[in-house]
Amino acid sequence: HEEAVTELVAAQSNLSYKQLPLRLYQVTRKFRDEPKPRFGLLRSREFYMKDMYTFDASEEAARQTYDLVCPDGHFAANVETLNGEQTSCPTCGEKLTQTRGIEVGHTFYLGTKYSSVSNAIFYSPENKPQLAEMGCYGLGVTRILAASIEVLSTEDSIRWPSLIAPYQLCFIPPKRGSKEEEEEGAALLERVYDDLAEVLPDLADDSVLDDRTQLTIGKRLKDANKLGYPYVVIAGKRVCEDPPVFEVWNQNSSEVLFLTKEGVIELLSKVQVP
Repeated sequence: HEEAVTELVAAQSNLSYKQLPLRLYQVTRKFRDEPKPRFGLLRSREFYMKDMYTFDASEEAARQTYDLVCPDGHFAANVETLNGEQTSCPTCGEKLTQTRGIEVGHTFYLGTKYSSVSNAIFYSPENKPQLAEMGCYGLGVTRILAASIEVLSTEDSIRWPSLIAPYQLCFIPPKRGSKEEEEEGAALLERVYDDLAEVLPDLADDSVLDDRTQLTIGKRLKDANKLGYPYVVIAGKRVCEDPPVFEVWNQNSSEVLFLTKEGVIELLSKVQVP
């Protein structure tokens, strides 16, 4: 939406250099006629984009803004758009290297391409009208989900950064009619939750109970893997021991621990709740 945003700034008739730099943001739903949508999420035809449009008083200031937003490296391009004869960086002359990446955003230094058309000006210290120097930056918000899945997940489980995990913690009680249920396994698991709520209320609020007790623990654990809860606490066979022992899955490290109630609370106390 470069044109619309530039028109908006151009409509400000008395914009002063003192009001620059300007950083204007929007989040909007976008559609793209992708010929081959990939992975269901990454290159879908519909996605949400967070855009930033910047207006600076000089080319130097605009390029400083650009460097501030994407500081690593001088040059990057997709193989499809790269000139086949170009083998070195146009800025520093170093040889270009090819690496795999996931496209989640774009950055552009625009200069006065749009401000000159819309006459988006500001007044300099000498009170003279000057064209604003622009940049635009787009981040595919929903593509972050797909990028996370592609980078972090394994063949049979999704792994999320904690910031976008659906819940930090999943509790799985015993199967209905099982020996573990007869031994009050569900009540013992509930006490773990109660103690957790007392000590770590934020984590307790970020947890879910899989109460589909007609299903086996294995089936529910498989679903938990697919949904990507970072931690899963299970009242399994060892809940019948004295003291009761719970099975705890740390999904991000594929680690399985067998802990008493106190051990579970101690482990979870280290979890960073977003």
